[in-house]
Amino acid sequence: MFLSTNGNRHEDHWETREERELRNQTMTILQDQSTLSPELLHNIDSYWRAANYLSVGQIYLYDNPLLKRPLELSDIKHMLLGHWGTTPGQNFIYAHLNRAINQYDLDMIYVSGPGHGGPAVVANTYLEGTYSEIYPDISQDEEGLRKLFIQFSFPGGIPSHASPECPGSIHEGGELGYSLSHAFGAVFDNPELIVACVVGDGEAETGPLATAWHSNKFLNPASDGAVLPILHLNGYKIANPTVLARIEHEELDQLLRGYGWTPYFVEGNDPQAMHKAMAETLDAVIEQIHRIQSNARENGDLTRPRWPMIVLNSPKGWTGPKVVDDIPVEGTFHSHQVPLSDPATHPEHLPLIEDWLRSYRPEELFDKTGRLKPELANLAPKGDRRMGANPHANGGKLLRDLEMPNFRDYAVHVPEPGAQGIGDTHELGRFIRDVIQLNDDERNFRVFGPDETISNGLEAVFNVTDRQWDARTGVNDESLARSGRVMEMLSEHQCEGWLEGYLLTGRHGLFNCYEAFIHIVDSMFNQHAKWLKVTSELPWRKKIASLNYLLASHVWRQDHNGFTHQDPGFIDHVVNKKASVVRVYLPPDANCLLSVMDHCLRSRHYVNVVIAGKHPAPQWLTMETAEKHCAEGIGVWDWASNDDGGDPDVVMACCGDVPTLETLAAVTIMRQHLPELKIRVVNVVDLMKLQPPSEHPHGLSDDAFDALFTKDKPVIFAFHAYPWLIHRLTYRRTNHRNLHVRGYKEEGTITTPFDMTVLNDLDRFHLVMDVIDRLPQIGGRGITLKQHLANKLIEHREYICTHGQDMPEIRNWTWSSPE
Repeated sequence: MFLSTNGNRHEDHWETREERELRNQTMTILQDQSTLSPELLHNIDSYWRAANYLSVGQIYLYDNPLLKRPLELSDIKHMLLGHWGTTPGQNFIYAHLNRAINQYDLDMIYVSGPGHGGPAVVANTYLEGTYSEIYPDISQDEEGLRKLFIQFSFPGGIPSHASPECPGSIHEGGELGYSLSHAFGAVFDNPELIVACVVGDGEAETGPLATAWHSNKFLNPASDGAVLPILHLNGYKIANPTVLARIEHEELDQLLRGYGWTPYFVEGNDPQAMHKAMAETLDAVIEQIHRIQSNARENGDLTRPRWPMIVLNSPKGWTGPKVVDDIPVEGTFHSHQVPLSDPATHPEHLPLIEDWLRSYRPEELFDKTGRLKPELANLAPKGDRRMGANPHANGGKLLRDLEMPNFRDYAVHVPEPGAQGIGDTHELGRFIRDVIQLNDDERNFRVFGPDETISNGLEAVFNVTDRQWDARTGVNDESLARSGRVMEMLSEHQCEGWLEGYLLTGRHGLFNCYEAFIHIVDSMFNQHAKWLKVTSELPWRKKIASLNYLLASHVWRQDHNGFTHQDPGFIDHVVNKKASVVRVYLPPDANCLLSVMDHCLRSRHYVNVVIAGKHPAPQWLTMETAEKHCAEGIGVWDWASNDDGGDPDVVMACCGDVPTLETLAAVTIMRQHLPELKIRVVNVVDLMKLQPPSEHPHGLSDDAFDALFTKDKPVIFAFHAYPWLIHRLTYRRTNHRNLHVRGYKEEGTITTPFDMTVLNDLDRFHLVMDVIDRLPQIGGRGITLKQHLANKLIEHREYICTHGQDMPEIRNWTWSSPE
């Protein structure tokens, strides 16, 4: 590449003419100015040494934080945890970013992608003063240093990642692969923000990260901010070399160029030369970012730019022990975690730890009280320009309420229960369209999804916006533009990461996805839910907008795609998380869906999962009734029941649109053939209502639950997903022994819609047969009806195998009250 790190310049024959001109302009700028004076170079190196000293201290020290006396065994923690290998490189980057922020007055935040980068971000936010402002007990003195060191990876302290407890963090590196997606999500609609995203070379081997390089095709330089990826090429993972460190320089350069980036390489291990190279390189890339943005914003140039990025090639465990027990450590995977093990069992390591700490010359960095010396403290940016204090890294500070349309204005007319609808999500699409339009000036709401927005029934949004797209377009493309409110890429990881970054920096969004494939982001959901749980307990972290999932194309209407597309198990995964964080809604019709989604888009600090259908389906409730039903989350549908407020013979419960349809169809059969039977229909919208209030804040009390489901009557529960989830949520209830759940039991194929329910015993015929089996008092009439229904199932099978569609009585069924 055109900038090197050890004095060498790599000529690149893959440059375009425009890139070559840009390179020449940049080199002229750098030759005309001396980036670092000798004093500034000395101070940056000292600041870097201070960060390294604090990082090693966090891993090892229990006492004697300034080494005012010789190190003793009692000064070392009993349990040594942490990761050193990535830390010195990140400290190096942070110090140089501070200089760039000051020089260019940048609005910048820092994303630490490598796993376990906690020592670096904690050390740097402490040095800049942010840490002590948020945690006054961790003061800027010797006692504060001691507490800073003790708390790291210590019971009652902080984790070894860039965790929520660390100011300035929007990304916890406990799981690798999502840093770059988060970074891009943060800069969408943030035109002044730059996210410096450090990508570990081990992290770069993950699928999500490899995909995330393509985010540059979705960035609008006129209205979005910029991401500066810094690939930290230090050569090793836990115990193996990294792929990108072992391919040839030319191959890596071509790979990154193929992704659409302009890579700048900073390479070497001599600190003085590396400081100079890094400073020159940062100046070059910041100048290039500003030229790209100015060209788009002032000159209207819509040509997709090749954004700059940096490849920092430095030794793993840089400045740490070079050899331990005759084994090379610096520059090898042996520096990945704790290079020097417990001196209590290896006493020869104690002097090595002291030599390592003293190599940073702490007496030159801190005064006698333990405070960073003024000439070094002045290197940090001031106020909100500090990366640890930047409000974008505490997005709730910037969050503004959405301007919301009145969801009642989108009501579906339901003259009587069972009126046919066009598909629930199609109705929702008009509502989301107007959410987009009402917030267009604020630019704080986007829809994210893996190429499924139209497929999931939200096509109305394209009446007012486009998909944001900054790659080449063709004459037959539709709804693609440089600026748009819809973000689509065929990667659930990418869409989830973008949305999380968008939310974490103070905006709102919706993720729509096929139900079966939302599992792809199971682990990302995990991390975000954990982030919400922890940050809800930190008073200084302000609440952010909820992560809203709309799961359509669901299990019961994937008959045309078959078994691979039929999986409702994401719900099971979601309810594992803290009750204070997760919510699950299964609205039975469009009016309920509108009410639920209005609630979710207004909510804060939750993960809301909404499951809805897109195919034509019966509509049950007027908007007024739906709003009340959704507010309660669960209730008796009196119009479908005939127990007249007394004790029913059986409770027919349902949760989900198709289970509701089949339940009501079963009720019509029973009320026709067994009119003496007293039936209560209970519909569940808010799944968490089934839990006791001790387990979830939405949970029903035992008395309220018993009032709905009785204490001793059979309950036939038709459920959208796997049956055992209902048992798990209700196992403590009085009448659990009489609860019989029908749901998805991993049976599916390409078949008809009704046959999907038959395969899983969720259909109306099986539900009625269940009731007959639970009510022996029905007697002979029940036996006769059961045989009739068994024959119907045979008839159904023969019909679909002959005609390829469901029987007319199924396709044309409508609700009609027997009275």
